[in-house]
Amino acid sequence: MKTIIAIGGGELKNLETLNIDKYIVEATGKEKPRALFIPTASGEPQGYIDTFNKVYGEILGCGTDVLLLISENLSEEEIKNKIFSADLIYVGGGDTIKMLEIWKEKKVDKYLKDAYEKGIVLSGLSVGAICWFKYGHSDSDSFRNKEGWWDYIRAYGLGLINAIHCPHYNEEGREGFDEMMKSQQVPGIALENNCALIFQDGNCRIIKSDEKANAYILISKEGIVKKTILGDEPFKLEDMI
Repeated sequence: MKTIIAIGGGELKNLETLNIDKYIVEATGKEKPRALFIPTASGEPQGYIDTFNKVYGEILGCGTDVLLLISENLSEEEIKNKIFSADLIYVGGGDTIKMLEIWKEKKVDKYLKDAYEKGIVLSGLSVGAICWFKYGHSDSDSFRNKEGWWDYIRAYGLGLINAIHCPHYNEEGREGFDEMMKSQQVPGIALENNCALIFQDGNCRIIKSDEKANAYILISKEGIVKKTILGDEPFKLEDMI
């Protein structure tokens, strides 16, 4: 079974997404799965790594590892082995464009696609959710214009889910996603914090760690965007168009 769990947002360190994290671990079908953390997008801060080890290691009982692509000079074979030896892969948040550039340079994008085909559970939060989609509503420009004006952009992902994703949809500025969707040919999936999309062999459903959180699908036809709240029932993206 091929599985992606894309989380719209929430604080991992505050256990805000714990119910979703539990599902990610259970999706492996293993009693003590091997969890690989990829913190490229945030620049690999030690505090983020420690948080992942605490939540997925101490609390959820995984054997944890980290793929450091910036601070370590790993060989292609070492990168490949870390990815393929994992039962689940969790990608952290940060700068979408920077992360994808590093991934492409080191062929991580290729090996993650291969991992998906092998049935390794793929997951992540914010940028770690965007990366699995064809496109994402990204704040990458904010990392390059920290003292000046910036705007959200459409960033490319790995294309495993044929849709465009907007994380943190309940946060200020994300309402611009509706405008962006007017020119898009693929469905849009907008997730509020503490809400996730499960994409499993082409079938989709929503899970939450906060029942107040919502998920939406946005479909553009002739420049008019129709937005629908997604409930508990499963669906296929192609059936929503």
